[in-house]
Amino acid sequence: MVVSDAMGSWLKCFAAVALLVTLVYGRPYAADRDMLRGGEMFTLSLLALLGMFVMIGANNFLVIYLGLELLTLASYALVALRRDHSTSVEAAMKYFVLGAMASGFLLYGLSMIYGATGSLDIGQVFQAINGGQIRHQVLVFGLVFVVAGLGFKLGVVPFHMWVPDVYQGAPTAITLMIGSAPKLAAFGMTMRLLVDGLLPLAFDWQQMLMVMAVCSLLIGNLGGLLQTNLKRMLAYSTISQMGFVLLGLMSGVIHGNVDANAVENAYSSAMFYVVTYVLTTLAAFGVVLLLAREGFESEEISDLAGLNQRSPLYAGVMAVCLFSMAGIPPLVGFYAKLSVLQALISSGQTSHIVLAVFAVIMSLIGAFYYLRVVKVMYFDKPLTATSVSAPMDVRAVLTLNAAALLLLGLLPGGLMSLCADAIVRALAT
Repeated sequence: MVVSDAMGSWLKCFAAVALLVTLVYGRPYAADRDMLRGGEMFTLSLLALLGMFVMIGANNFLVIYLGLELLTLASYALVALRRDHSTSVEAAMKYFVLGAMASGFLLYGLSMIYGATGSLDIGQVFQAINGGQIRHQVLVFGLVFVVAGLGFKLGVVPFHMWVPDVYQGAPTAITLMIGSAPKLAAFGMTMRLLVDGLLPLAFDWQQMLMVMAVCSLLIGNLGGLLQTNLKRMLAYSTISQMGFVLLGLMSGVIHGNVDANAVENAYSSAMFYVVTYVLTTLAAFGVVLLLAREGFESEEISDLAGLNQRSPLYAGVMAVCLFSMAGIPPLVGFYAKLSVLQALISSGQTSHIVLAVFAVIMSLIGAFYYLRVVKVMYFDKPLTATSVSAPMDVRAVLTLNAAALLLLGLLPGGLMSLCADAIVRALAT
């Protein structure tokens, strides 16, 4: 019911570190808003982490669903942690209603596949489908609902409706929590279901992922251009970034078949992208949390005006994050995008090459709203002359976070090799 492999171990490690960093960044913010009373935030965070661990390591449909529910129920409660804040409660209700619907889709899809194969074990499901004795239409019908549920958890189009509203309405510390480590768990769950269990249906789920990836890149980048709220802008950024992850996942299927030489590059590029995205998101929201500490919610892009004059260090960290998200070399975000594009182009398939060109165009469009924030930080006049202060632990972790981004940008080979090795060993089990 549970599998232990290199991919799962590393994803769990990254998720635990991401949650720890989130709690370090979010503690001063939460303390200022009386969110630490009773220890609810820490308890729910640990329950969410347990759910992530279960999702990443599960080898059974039922266990995956239990882990997912443990994560999502804790997340709903975390979003509503500020009970006296109407925006947070509203965001939690939207998250709960749409999340329950997505969980229902996933459960219905899994039940259809269980009914067709007669097993909840992912390995046995793979063998049953690979035997070719089950009606393809029944499997595809269940697959549609499974992919819909996964799409919601990843926050990709057309299942992205909750992302901007929840990112904006949730307390910023909780926004960081639901936008970082759970993406690693969602990636792990996607690998377990689609690759370990439903790989014989690769051609079908590749087409679905392709459509979602294209729509996510389009809506995410165009939607980001229209935003004046920083958290909503980062939400649309997340949608577009997850579109790149889907491109990586689908690029291992060539001419309708799983190509043994392509899967390593495909899945390792997707894993590398998710890890670097989480690392960048942590640092970006860390700066936003610093600016929001003294009873002031720093949510608008204009709130960053003149940040370089108030705190050159934090402006520099934010600029590095934004440049990395935009894919500007030599930062790690550039290599993450490059690895996905290489996986697409190396297939030699015309549709994949067209997708790579489309992704580059969308990245160029998306770079505009990232650079707009940099312009506000460095060239606009500050709204206040007050310097930005931070506790020593937050300052130290944020500095290490930014240093990791710079180091991985200069020397990305180590993390790339780690992801490739983890994927190879996971596929071999």
